[in-house]
Amino acid sequence: MAAAQAPHTSRIRSRRLALVGAIAFLMALSRCCLAAEAPQLKPFALWQLKNQTHSQMMSYVIRSESGKVIVIDGGMAGDAKYLSAFLAKLGDHVSAWFLTHPHDDHMDALTAILPNPGKLQIDALYASMPNREWMARYGSKTELQAYDRACAVFAETGRAVTELQLGQEIVLDGLLFEVLGVKNPEITANPVNNQSLLLRLSGAGRTVLFTGDLGVEGGRKAITGAYASKLHADYVQMAHHGQNGVNEAFYQHVGASHCLWPTPLWLWDNDKGAGKGSGPWRTLEVRAWMDKPPAKTHHVGCRDSELID
Repeated sequence: MAAAQAPHTSRIRSRRLALVGAIAFLMALSRCCLAAEAPQLKPFALWQLKNQTHSQMMSYVIRSESGKVIVIDGGMAGDAKYLSAFLAKLGDHVSAWFLTHPHDDHMDALTAILPNPGKLQIDALYASMPNREWMARYGSKTELQAYDRACAVFAETGRAVTELQLGQEIVLDGLLFEVLGVKNPEITANPVNNQSLLLRLSGAGRTVLFTGDLGVEGGRKAITGAYASKLHADYVQMAHHGQNGVNEAFYQHVGASHCLWPTPLWLWDNDKGAGKGSGPWRTLEVRAWMDKPPAKTHHVGCRDSELID
């Protein structure tokens, strides 16, 4: 006949079983919650807008399946009129406007629009910007002037700019925006360009990585950082208008099949006025990089404002 168990031994065993059961329940609940929180990704339209002045610039417009509009940068002040008309055709309502970094060829269109927006409604502005002290120390005189001009307009129009955080996710109408890189104040080589936002857009069937004007140093930090595995994308926006931006290793890491070039014709051909190849820019070198696999198609901003399929 087996000896009877001591009462305290039985209680310990019961508590252990209860604890194991509770842990299993919490793990199952966690999996369910994560599944519930994962966004149902939907299709989107993406336009790369053509420069309206001689200057290089960057302007992207995104529209969700149900019509919500998102803007990335916007271009020079001279691009503002065209951009405003383009947005009017889409309903004059922008749900989110992302600024990649404080350069005039990226944010002056917005600062030109804000004081007199007409019927245009903008719900939210997002950025990851260095502070003025940093800009005064490391930026050029003209870069500081552009920064001050933007800050003055934001203050005068009562527009708050939401500071983005590394790893942050924003879901807008079935589109997922992931913040994979923010300002890099410790990088003082190519300083303002290296403060560029890294933003990945995911929708049904495709992903797009926006790089702003990110330089070699910022790109190297990104592909060795905590979010390196998330940088892979179907489309990549060519950094710094396709030259003197991130290096070839960055693009190989991203592994995009499609390249978005926010690049005017003179820069695309490295043409200073004496024909293709006569300028000091590195566009032709970068084009050679991107002719290698896996890149397949090139969407070039100088050709016209384009709906990217």
